Amino acid sequence: MREKIIHVASDLFITYGFKSVTMDDIANKIGISKKTIYQHFDNKTMLVEAVTVSLFEFISEGINEIVKQEKNPIEETFDIKRFIMEHLKDEKSSPQYQLQKYYPKIYESIKEKQSCVMEECVTENLNRGIKLGLYRDTIDVDFTSRIYFNSMIAIKDKNLFPLKKFSMNMLMEHFLEYHLRGICTEKGFKTLNQFINTTS
Repeated sequence: MREKIIHVASDLFITYGFKSVTMDDIANKIGISKKTIYQHFDNKTMLVEAVTVSLFEFISEGINEIVKQEKNPIEETFDIKRFIMEHLKDEKSSPQYQLQKYYPKIYESIKEKQSCVMEECVTENLNRGIKLGLYRDTIDVDFTSRIYFNSMIAIKDKNLFPLKKFSMNMLMEHFLEYHLRGICTEKGFKTLNQFINTTS
């Protein structure tokens, strides 16, 4: 039952936001009493923490599976973006914003974990892209990986990019192209343009 509660709560939190969804909403969705939820989680904060950890682990495992395929680094970048968007439902409810505002300790904890995973993933992608001649060998890999992660956090700031004006999918598409055009070689540009043309 614990896993079912986490699964249903995850779906509701991503769809409507961490603050908007109540324990009653989750209980009604599952068809159980709120008391049953409290047998597994003392309060909503504990449930939110369990959900964020579960989502983090699921997304991390999915990214690892994509990386294991050792695709062209440019294609890999877009595959990871598609995977994340598919499972976070385009983040229309801005769950990260609500998590940061209402559960700051949980947000900071998960952000730190994301940073470690993304730094390793992006660093590997950059190094492989340089070896294949797709990325410039003059880029500072450590600097670029840090800028990449923090820019990903920034584009989810609804004050900077209101959801009414910018969908998360559009922001991700624009950001990835912006990022790749800043580090690609001539060979990389050709690969990027071919990829964009065939997927647009």
